[in-house]
Amino acid sequence: MRLEPVDERNLEPLLSVAAAEAEPEDVMPPVDAPAGWSLARRDAFREFHRASLGGLNGPTGTAMYAIVSGGEVVGMVRMTRREEPGTVETGMWLGRSARGRGLGAAALRQLLNAAAAAGMHTVVANTTPDNAGAISVLRKCGAELREEDGSLHARMSLDSALPIR
Repeated sequence: MRLEPVDERNLEPLLSVAAAEAEPEDVMPPVDAPAGWSLARRDAFREFHRASLGGLNGPTGTAMYAIVSGGEVVGMVRMTRREEPGTVETGMWLGRSARGRGLGAAALRQLLNAAAAAGMHTVVANTTPDNAGAISVLRKCGAELREEDGSLHARMSLDSALPIR
C-alpha cells in the first residue's frame, strides 16, 4: 500500500472507484445535483479534488492522496490545515472492496508521517460514534477519542512515536 498525491493521472481512477464502490456523500462535500453518481456529481468530484492540487500551501490548504494497493487506486486520504498552527484535519474513504484489510490504518500511518514531515504536530479527525471502521483505524493509530454532541473527535499527537500495529 502506498499514497500518491492526487493529480490528473490518478483522478479518473479515483473517481471510478468512488462511483463503483462508495456513496457520493461519503467521498465529497454535498452538491446540488441529481441523486447518485450523475454527470454533475462526477464533475463536482473532479473539481473538488482539482481545487486541492496545490497541496498544503495551495489555496485550499489541503493535500489529497490516492490510496493505492496492488497497483489499483482504492480510496483517498487527505489532510487540511486548521487555524491552530501545526494542526491538520484528516479524512479518508475506501472503496467497499478495500475495507477490512488493514489499508485504512496503513494509509493513516503514512499520512501521519507525511504530516510530521510537513512540520505538523497534531492531526485531528471527526466521525460518528457508529462508524466502527473509522474508530478502529483511529485507535490503531493512537488517537485520543472524545465524544461530544453526537460526534466523535480524534486527536493524534505527532510529538511521540507512532504506534506500529
